[in-house]
Amino acid sequence: MNILEAITGIFKPAAELVDNLHTSEEEKLDAKAKLTKLYIDYIGKALDFETAQIQARSQIIIAEANASGGFFGGLTKAWRPITMLTFLSMLVAWWFGWVDTPANATEDVLVEIFGLLKIGIGGYIGSRGVEKVSEKVLAAFKKPEEV
Repeated sequence: MNILEAITGIFKPAAELVDNLHTSEEEKLDAKAKLTKLYIDYIGKALDFETAQIQARSQIIIAEANASGGFFGGLTKAWRPITMLTFLSMLVAWWFGWVDTPANATEDVLVEIFGLLKIGIGGYIGSRGVEKVSEKVLAAFKKPEEV
Protein backbone atom coordinates (compact mmCIF):
# COMPACT_ATOMS: atom_id res chain seq x y z
CA MET A 1 0.00 0.00 0.00
CA ASN A 2 1.41 3.37 -0.91
CA ILE A 3 1.15 6.48 1.20
CA LEU A 4 -1.65 8.04 -0.88
CA GLU A 5 -3.84 4.96 -0.42
CA ALA A 6 -3.11 5.00 3.31
CA ILE A 7 -4.17 8.65 3.62
CA THR A 8 -7.34 8.01 1.63
CA GLY A 9 -8.03 4.95 3.78
CA ILE A 10 -7.93 7.14 6.87
CA PHE A 11 -10.02 10.04 5.57
CA LYS A 12 -12.74 8.11 3.74
CA PRO A 13 -14.20 6.54 6.92
CA ALA A 14 -13.91 9.91 8.65
CA ALA A 15 -15.96 11.54 5.87
CA GLU A 16 -18.58 8.80 6.18
CA LEU A 17 -18.67 9.36 9.92
CA VAL A 18 -19.41 13.06 9.38
CA ASP A 19 -22.34 12.06 7.13
CA ASN A 20 -23.80 10.01 9.99
CA LEU A 21 -23.53 12.73 12.64
CA HIS A 22 -26.80 13.81 14.23
CA THR A 23 -26.36 17.52 13.76
CA SER A 24 -27.45 20.27 11.42
CA GLU A 25 -26.55 20.26 7.73
CA GLU A 26 -24.52 23.43 8.24
CA GLU A 27 -22.38 21.78 10.92
CA LYS A 28 -21.96 18.70 8.72
CA LEU A 29 -20.82 20.85 5.79
CA ASP A 30 -18.44 22.76 8.04
CA ALA A 31 -16.94 19.52 9.39
CA LYS A 32 -16.62 18.12 5.86
CA ALA A 33 -14.91 21.31 4.67
CA LYS A 34 -12.39 21.12 7.50
CA LEU A 35 -11.82 17.42 6.87
CA THR A 36 -11.37 18.03 3.13
CA LYS A 37 -8.84 20.80 3.78
CA LEU A 38 -6.91 18.52 6.11
CA TYR A 39 -7.06 15.71 3.52
CA ILE A 40 -5.75 18.01 0.78
CA ASP A 41 -2.92 19.20 3.03
CA TYR A 42 -1.85 15.62 3.79
CA ILE A 43 -2.10 14.57 0.14
CA GLY A 44 0.04 17.59 -0.81
CA LYS A 45 2.69 16.63 1.75
CA ALA A 46 2.61 13.02 0.56
CA LEU A 47 3.06 14.14 -3.05
CA ASP A 48 5.96 16.39 -2.00
CA PHE A 49 7.54 13.38 -0.30
CA GLU A 50 7.02 11.16 -3.36
CA THR A 51 8.48 13.88 -5.60
CA ALA A 52 11.55 14.18 -3.39
CA GLN A 53 12.04 10.40 -3.53
CA ILE A 54 11.76 10.35 -7.32
CA GLN A 55 14.21 13.24 -7.63
CA ALA A 56 16.69 11.48 -5.33
CA ARG A 57 16.42 8.29 -7.39
CA SER A 58 16.90 10.18 -10.63
CA GLN A 59 19.99 11.90 -9.26
CA ILE A 60 21.46 8.51 -8.38
CA ILE A 61 20.78 7.20 -11.87
CA ILE A 62 22.25 10.33 -13.45
CA ALA A 63 25.35 10.02 -11.28
CA GLU A 64 25.72 6.38 -12.31
CA ALA A 65 25.28 7.24 -15.98
CA ASN A 66 27.87 10.02 -15.77
CA ALA A 67 30.41 7.89 -13.88
CA SER A 68 33.69 7.54 -15.68
CA GLY A 69 37.17 6.33 -15.12
CA GLY A 70 38.53 2.84 -14.99
CA PHE A 71 36.86 -0.43 -14.25
CA PHE A 72 34.51 0.84 -11.55
CA GLY A 73 33.26 3.75 -13.66
CA GLY A 74 32.29 1.33 -16.42
CA LEU A 75 30.77 -1.07 -13.92
CA THR A 76 28.77 1.76 -12.34
CA LYS A 77 27.27 2.56 -15.74
CA ALA A 78 26.62 -1.03 -16.71
CA TRP A 79 25.33 -2.74 -13.56
CA ARG A 80 21.64 -2.28 -14.38
CA PRO A 81 21.88 -3.72 -17.92
CA ILE A 82 24.12 -6.53 -16.65
CA THR A 83 21.56 -7.37 -13.96
CA MET A 84 18.70 -7.39 -16.47
CA LEU A 85 20.68 -9.59 -18.89
CA THR A 86 21.49 -11.98 -16.05
CA PHE A 87 17.82 -12.26 -15.08
CA LEU A 88 16.84 -12.68 -18.72
CA SER A 89 19.44 -15.44 -19.24
CA MET A 90 18.25 -17.26 -16.12
CA LEU A 91 14.62 -17.13 -17.22
CA VAL A 92 15.31 -18.14 -20.83
CA ALA A 93 17.42 -21.11 -19.70
CA TRP A 94 14.72 -22.19 -17.26
CA TRP A 95 11.84 -21.54 -19.69
CA PHE A 96 13.32 -23.71 -22.46
CA GLY A 97 14.29 -26.43 -20.03
CA TRP A 98 18.04 -26.02 -20.51
CA VAL A 99 18.39 -26.00 -16.73
CA ASP A 100 16.26 -27.43 -13.99
CA THR A 101 14.69 -25.17 -11.42
CA PRO A 102 17.43 -24.59 -8.85
CA ALA A 103 16.88 -26.57 -5.66
CA ASN A 104 16.70 -23.45 -3.54
CA ALA A 105 14.43 -21.50 -5.93
CA THR A 106 10.71 -22.05 -6.05
CA GLU A 107 8.56 -21.02 -8.96
CA ASP A 108 7.55 -18.03 -6.85
CA VAL A 109 11.17 -16.85 -6.90
CA LEU A 110 11.26 -17.22 -10.68
CA VAL A 111 8.01 -15.29 -10.95
CA GLU A 112 9.54 -12.50 -8.84
CA ILE A 113 12.63 -12.45 -11.08
CA PHE A 114 10.30 -12.22 -14.08
CA GLY A 115 8.55 -9.28 -12.38
CA LEU A 116 11.87 -7.52 -11.85
CA LEU A 117 12.74 -8.13 -15.49
CA LYS A 118 9.42 -6.64 -16.60
CA ILE A 119 10.05 -3.57 -14.46
CA GLY A 120 13.60 -3.20 -15.79
CA ILE A 121 12.63 -3.59 -19.43
CA GLY A 122 9.54 -1.45 -18.98
CA GLY A 123 11.60 1.28 -17.33
CA TYR A 124 14.15 1.20 -20.12
CA ILE A 125 11.55 1.25 -22.88
CA GLY A 126 9.55 3.93 -21.06
CA SER A 127 12.58 6.13 -20.50
CA ARG A 128 13.67 5.77 -24.12
CA GLY A 129 10.16 6.65 -25.27
CA VAL A 130 10.03 9.71 -23.02
CA GLU A 131 13.48 10.73 -24.24
CA LYS A 132 12.39 10.62 -27.89
CA VAL A 133 9.00 12.26 -27.35
CA SER A 134 10.28 14.97 -25.00
CA GLU A 135 12.51 16.46 -27.71
CA LYS A 136 9.49 16.89 -30.00
CA VAL A 137 7.29 18.25 -27.22
CA LEU A 138 9.93 20.77 -26.14
CA ALA A 139 10.44 21.83 -29.76
CA ALA A 140 6.68 22.40 -30.09
CA PHE A 141 6.68 24.76 -27.10
CA LYS A 142 9.68 26.81 -28.22
CA LYS A 143 9.07 30.27 -29.60
CA PRO A 144 9.56 30.54 -33.38
CA GLU A 145 12.62 32.77 -32.93
CA GLU A 146 14.29 30.13 -30.70
CA VAL A 147 14.09 27.42 -33.36
